[in-house]
Order: sequence, then C-alpha cells, then structure tokens
Amino acid sequence: METVTERGYRYRWYVMAVVIIADVMDLLDATVANLAGPSIRAELGGGESTLQWILASYTLTFAIGLVISARLGDIVGRKQMFIIGMAGFTIASLLCGIAPTPGLLIAARVLQGLLGAVMIPQGLAMVKQSFHPDDLQKAFIPFGPIMALSAVAGPILAGVLIDGDLFGTGWRMIFLINVPIGLAGAYLSWRYLPDVERDPAARLDLPGSLILAVASGLLVYPLVQGRELDWPAWIFGMIAASVVLFVVFARHERRSSFPVLEPSLFKHRGFVAGLVFLGLFFVAMTGFSLASNLFIQIGLGYSPFDTGLAQTPMAFGMALGAVVSGALLGPKLGRHVLHLGLAVAALGLAWLGVVIGGGAGIDGWDLAPALFLSGFGVGLIFAPLFDIILADLGDREVGSGSGLLNAVQQFTGALGVAVLGTLLFGWVPDAGWFVATQHLIWVCVGCYAAAFAAVFALPMRAREDVLV
Repeated sequence: METVTERGYRYRWYVMAVVIIADVMDLLDATVANLAGPSIRAELGGGESTLQWILASYTLTFAIGLVISARLGDIVGRKQMFIIGMAGFTIASLLCGIAPTPGLLIAARVLQGLLGAVMIPQGLAMVKQSFHPDDLQKAFIPFGPIMALSAVAGPILAGVLIDGDLFGTGWRMIFLINVPIGLAGAYLSWRYLPDVERDPAARLDLPGSLILAVASGLLVYPLVQGRELDWPAWIFGMIAASVVLFVVFARHERRSSFPVLEPSLFKHRGFVAGLVFLGLFFVAMTGFSLASNLFIQIGLGYSPFDTGLAQTPMAFGMALGAVVSGALLGPKLGRHVLHLGLAVAALGLAWLGVVIGGGAGIDGWDLAPALFLSGFGVGLIFAPLFDIILADLGDREVGSGSGLLNAVQQFTGALGVAVLGTLLFGWVPDAGWFVATQHLIWVCVGCYAAAFAAVFALPMRAREDVLV
C-alpha cells in the first residue's frame, strides 16, 4: 500500500469518509423506496406485486452479489471494484430516476443491488487495511451514529423529496439525489483509496455462483408473482426447481476447490442456528416494514412526508436500543439480550395490533408508543447479533462467516417482502387494510417467537474481535 505512515495509510480518514458515503447510499436506497412505493405505482402503474419488486429486486440481487464480490475484490483489486460499484450504482440510480415503466424501474433496481454489493464489501476491507490495528475501533466510532442518523432521517428526507416535487420530479428525486453524491464519491474513490495488493491465488467459482443466483430467482419470483397469477402449476414448478438447484449447489460446493460458501461454516451448530435466527428475524422485520408503510399511507391516507414522520418513533427506538445493548446489556447478558430484544419487539407489535384493531379514527400519535417499543426491541438485537453468531468460528472463518451473514440478511429480507407482502395483499381485498395489517402483525409475532427458540442454540457470549 502506497503512502503509509506509522499509524497506517496517509489518507485513511478519506477512505473512511468514502466508505460511509457508500454505506449511507446503500442504506437509504434499501429503505426509502418502500416509502415511495404508492407514489411510484400511482404514476407508472403496475400491480400490487410492483410494490414488492421495488424492494425485493434490490435486496435479492444485493444478497447474491455479496456472496461473490469479496472474492472478486481479491482477483480484480478492491479499489478497482469499489470504483466500478460506486460509478455503476450512480448510473443505476439515474436509470431509476428516469424509468418510464415499472419493468424498467425494477431492472434498474436490480442493477443497483448488484453494484451496491460490488461496492460495500470492498470498502470495509480497505478501511481495515488503512488503519493501524490499535486505531481501528476508534475509526469506527462515527460509523454507528451516522448510520443511525441516516436510518432516522432517511424516511423523512424521502417524504420531503416526494411531497416537495422538486422540479416536477416527485418520487424520482429519491433516486436522482444519488447522482451528485455518487459522482463525488467516485472521484474521492479514484483520488484517495489505496491500491491494495491482489491475491494471485484467488479464484471465483463461476458455476456455483450461477447456480446460486438462478436458484434464488426461481424461489423469489413465484412467491411475489404467484398471487397475481392465481398460482398456476408452473409457479409451483419453479419453486420445486429452486429446491433442486439449492441441493445441486450444496453438492457442488463440497467438491469445489474455490467454494462460494466456506463448507466448514456449516459444521458449527451455533452458526447454523444463527442463520435460522436471521431468517426468521429479518423475514418478520422487512415484511412488517412493508406493511406498516402501506397501512399508514393507504389505510390512514397519509402523505409520504407524514408517513415518514409517523415511522420515526420506530427508527428512534432502534437507535436507542442499539446504544443500550452495545454499551450496557450486550456484554452482561450475552445471547439473552436477543431474548430480551425479541420479547420487547413482539410486545410492541402486539400493542400495535391492538391499537390498529380499534379501527378508523386512529392516527400516527396512537401508533407512536407501540412503534417506539418495537423499534427499541429490534435495536437491542442489532448491536450484538453478528458477534454472537460468529463466536464459535475460528479466526480464519470469521471473514467468510460475516460475509455470509450479511448476504443471508439481505436474502431473507427479500423473502420477507415476497412472502409477507403476498399474504398482506391476499387479505386486503376481503378484510381491508386495518384487519389485514393486524393479521400480518400476528404473523410477525409468530416469527419472533420461533426466533426466540433458535436463540437457545446460539453461543452464550459474543466474539470480541469482530468488525462486520
């Protein structure tokens, strides 16, 4: 690495700034599109599944891209891959902002997800290589508050942009705003990111990557489209084909010299239990996020800006819960902080279900306490979660293990939008938004209850030397 001082790379804080820009762009694009869904559909048309695809297309392709992009960084070069990801993400954002049809918008969201996945893992790796080991924890201090602030401010900003209708762009501005930010980020990347040595021994398992991508698409597509198509036989054929391909992928990985997923990870019971936990938790969380946004906008008739404001209690609760868990409860309670977080989150959702059951006449103030409590519970889980799941892994397995956890988080988020979104839209025509949302809340509570049981198989204490 060039321009190295005794404390690390000379421009290390520029590296951190660029990585924060990339992560904030990714966080906002993964969340604010949810708020814009009804406005997008009102302008471009499309069925109810369009609302699901706007979210699921991004998270699904992001998950698949994460699995292979770290290996590509070793082969092509991390700086080069980051610049490709940042520039490509910016172009994809522009394509989202000018998309004339739902299909082209979803295609641009697919590109966004793939290029975001190219960018994010390289940034974290370069931060670790740019700072002296003694300074690495300090370097990440601003990261958490900035991401928490972005999570809180993101929906509000999206509401302002959509309702403000700047230059007649409406919802399109939530994507177009990425363009100047992305151009600045691409320039800073080219100017200041370090050239890290490539790994000449690294190889990409292209057949395995393709099998995984096709299997994932064959699973998510029918889950999203099946209801609108009235569940024809070929939809179930796609699901069956997906299961077969996942089995083929598992067998291929055991024989591969350069596997996409490290097979030794699955020998650790605690890690496998962690994957189950992630699946249940993020299916419920992302499904509820979709439902709550649509309920507030369509069921209560709120504007995008007012919807963003109505959801801020949950975001504030998440930020506060993460601070309390990371600084106080996590080190003392170990995995039991996950039990506590799930119980609090489920209690908040149950309270919300009772409030919504009151029917017409409720408003955002009625929802706020329950949303805050549920968000606080979720925040308690976020801070120690990955470190607990990774606790049983060996030092050489932690990197691949954390990458897989991030990919599973994204993939199960796409499943949550697909499965719970399909349930919600199936209930709305007969039951209406109030009852349908209430039903979906009880499904989420059930997912949290199942995740509660999975916690008993996790390691007792968190790993202390992991930065994911």
